[in-house]
Amino acid sequence: MKIGAPREVFEGEARVAMTPDSAVQLQKLGHTCAIESGAGAKAGFSDAAYAAVGVEVLPDAQALFDAADVVVKVRGPEMSEAGLLRPGQTLISFFWPAQNAELLEACKARGATVVAMDMVPRISRAQKMDALSSMANIAGYRAVIEAGSNFGRFFTGQVTAAGKVPPAKVLVVGAGVAGLAAIGTATSLGAIVHAFDVRPEVSEQIESMGANFVFLEFAEAQDGAATGGYAAPSSPEFREAQLAKFRELAPEMDIVITTALIPGRPAPKLWTADMVALMKPGSVVVDLAAERGGNCDLTVPDQKIVSDNGVTVVGYTDYPSRMAAQASTLYSNNIRHMMTDLTPKKDGVIDHNMGDDVIRGATVTHAGEITFPPPPPKVAAIAAQKPKPKAVELTPVEKRAAEVAAFKAQTRSQVGMLVIGGGLILLAGLYAPSSFMSHFIVFVLSVYVGVQVIWNVSHSLHTPLMAVTNAISSIIILGALMQIGSGNWLVVVLAALAVFMAGINIFGGFMVTRRMLAMFQKS
Repeated sequence: MKIGAPREVFEGEARVAMTPDSAVQLQKLGHTCAIESGAGAKAGFSDAAYAAVGVEVLPDAQALFDAADVVVKVRGPEMSEAGLLRPGQTLISFFWPAQNAELLEACKARGATVVAMDMVPRISRAQKMDALSSMANIAGYRAVIEAGSNFGRFFTGQVTAAGKVPPAKVLVVGAGVAGLAAIGTATSLGAIVHAFDVRPEVSEQIESMGANFVFLEFAEAQDGAATGGYAAPSSPEFREAQLAKFRELAPEMDIVITTALIPGRPAPKLWTADMVALMKPGSVVVDLAAERGGNCDLTVPDQKIVSDNGVTVVGYTDYPSRMAAQASTLYSNNIRHMMTDLTPKKDGVIDHNMGDDVIRGATVTHAGEITFPPPPPKVAAIAAQKPKPKAVELTPVEKRAAEVAAFKAQTRSQVGMLVIGGGLILLAGLYAPSSFMSHFIVFVLSVYVGVQVIWNVSHSLHTPLMAVTNAISSIIILGALMQIGSGNWLVVVLAALAVFMAGINIFGGFMVTRRMLAMFQKS
């Protein structure tokens, strides 16, 4: 099959769906590649770079659509581009079928198969094709950069001879991929970061990145997995409690980044005009949901405005396009992985398997029919976590009683084992020859000492010190050395083998430990 990438016609779009590197990988699947002249120029990929890896450069969109069996794009097709599709041709791009019913009908009428990258199920197996996450990751990072360019102070706190500079306080609303990327970037720049999400199960992710989770006291269970990893719509009561919490935080925050979206619905209004009025002059609101109407009341898509009290509200909708080279690389890799699933035999022949959950979920038109909406994926994106039982804090007296009880139980166990072992040795001594008993007693004592030495090491130390504890446990080598001078050839052979194996345990243990420690040394 020939895979072709046309130039994006959407105003201001700088990304391209195929890079020279992704073209090389597509060719390894048995496909040939073509690109419209100038398609990669805004992303920094010249026609010569494509030609150098065997990609055919075609003069215009008409020539590309005529030549390609599979057309790959970033933005969904314009009506004029949909008119260029032909029966049996495959289009892979963002499509947003729920918002583009007319375009969906047009592609169906042309007999083309459309794979919508925004419809890839958010399940583990499909992460490599999840273009929404790839672009959201870039948008979250870029949102912090845009906030910084409009914010008049450092993110990090500083103490200088000229005075003290307090750290910026950042609030991130929504902890999806974009939100987590924004949290990570703002934290790395030294800001004090707070983050809110209606899904309590993401609190651990937020806190693991160094941010403070804004907890809302409200008895409403939220199911984040119900809509493919996005937050489900909240009840009016929950929303009011949520807005009240934001009003409480607004005067303290220097930067607010909103990322909340619900698939198939307008963006929820979470940062109202009165919250903007409560913010300090010079503060910044970056609304990543601007393309869907915005989370902020004052957001104007594709514009940056300043409110009456001096708060800057940024409503750009092209964050990934502002980092076109990086975004094109990630998106083209998503496309390449989709083509890998569509070409399972790597023979250049597409097998559009509608029995595959990922392919079926992303396909919106096929064989002259509209296949949107797809059935729900069998695997939830984020499993709802069961509430953890609260740990019961013991009093000092109770702790002491528990320790004494554990000690007594351990003592009884050890005494019991010694009694059993002593009885077995006594019975053996009554019937076995004395030469056997001398060897047997050394063996038993060696094993006992080795087990006791290793068993009394705290379990928390076994992983980082596994090699050293192995070496210590090889104290049994002493018993083997005592027996190696025995006159009995069988005992000598067994003792020699014991020395050899214990020696491997000792020297190998220290060598492995040395390598482990070297991994943490700075060069």
